[in-house]
Amino acid sequence: MPSTLTLSVLDTSPIVAGSSAKQALHNTLDLARLADTTGYHRYWVPEHHSMRGVACAEPAVLAGAIAAATARLRVGAGGALLPNHPPLLVAERWGMLTALHPGRIDLGIGRASGGAPSVAEALRRPHDATTASAHAAALTELLDHFEAEPEPPQVRAVPASGNRPDIWLLGSSGASARLAAEHGLPCANAYHLNPDKALDTAQSYRAAFQPSAHLPEPTTLVSVAVICADTDTDAEWLAGSTRMKTLSRHRGHRIQLPSPEHAATELAALDDAELGTYSPGLVIGSPDTVIRQLRTIATRTGTTELMITTPVHDHEQRLRSYRLLIEEAGTCPR
Repeated sequence: MPSTLTLSVLDTSPIVAGSSAKQALHNTLDLARLADTTGYHRYWVPEHHSMRGVACAEPAVLAGAIAAATARLRVGAGGALLPNHPPLLVAERWGMLTALHPGRIDLGIGRASGGAPSVAEALRRPHDATTASAHAAALTELLDHFEAEPEPPQVRAVPASGNRPDIWLLGSSGASARLAAEHGLPCANAYHLNPDKALDTAQSYRAAFQPSAHLPEPTTLVSVAVICADTDTDAEWLAGSTRMKTLSRHRGHRIQLPSPEHAATELAALDDAELGTYSPGLVIGSPDTVIRQLRTIATRTGTTELMITTPVHDHEQRLRSYRLLIEEAGTCPR
């Protein structure tokens, strides 16, 4: 593991089976307070719409609550989906957050819809909003809102003036990485969504990077799904929940994250090899086992920061996973 490795948190505010959106959001604040006091660097929340298993639909709202509940963490969006919003509104929202919490706000920008195709219509989003050219134009407009101009434009994102968050581009493909490189922005590589392309994405970004006034050198983080428990066996038991959820999605049924007890019954007929196909890229095990696998991912992708998302049904077990991981990482050379 690189000596300067940093650990961060990606939290979807999961609504697990038997829970509610309200409970999921309060669990997020609970986890954020743990992350703030144990050494995690940043804490990002996503934008998802009409997903029964995800409580966070507006990252600016939740990021504000997290920043108010913590003292040290960098807090941000992972990410705000630019095709869903006018760049003016995004600049205003995140400029306000930066003004309220200076030096602590990140704005990760994504291009996905954040939900099923019907979501685009419900959001009144233009049909061509996610094309490469439209996304690039919207990104340029957003960045311009944060730049001071000698002659103010007719339309101004007033709270954004002088209040620029750290702006990242999210991606699991070479196209997003190259756009980040073109603008001299840091790139967040979604290994947990597309582990097979993580190395190519990282290489594409570094090869095309153009220094900017805000970032002289290429900078990356890599998001990884991790389940850590006291033993490898305990972690494998907890991982049954996410494997069952993935299996159900493959069968055309979307479910909330089930308990490991329920998952064990459903998965009993599958062998180990088949089970592995329903958790691609998921890092599972005891603290030592997990740290060794994370070391490999960090080295292969050339990053110094890993952003951890942990799909565990029980909130206390989820908190423990994050605690075990940061404690083990703290024993590594720094």
